[in-house]
Amino acid sequence: MATKKKGKVILAYSGGLDTTVIIPWLKENYDYEVIAVCIDLGQGDDWKTIKARALKTGASACYVVDAREEYCKEYVFPAVKANCKYEDEYLLGTSTARPLIGKILVE
Repeated sequence: MATKKKGKVILAYSGGLDTTVIIPWLKENYDYEVIAVCIDLGQGDDWKTIKARALKTGASACYVVDAREEYCKEYVFPAVKANCKYEDEYLLGTSTARPLIGKILVE
């Protein structure tokens, strides 16, 4: 009888409660190997602590990708240049980051 292969999951990991709790849950409920990926967009997080948290909760690896330059050049500057705001007041920092995060996870 063939044994089922253990699946792998790439997790966009912020170090917050939700993404920290999901690591052991994915392992316990689906037997996934969880690989955490943190994207540094310039938010000033303590990546050493965040990486240690991911590994402590069961991630097999945790990578921090420095995307600050690409984020600023390819996403923030064009958004500011286009006067991209919500309700003509709020800058769209979170919204502009999502496509880059997805791109990096796929790569």
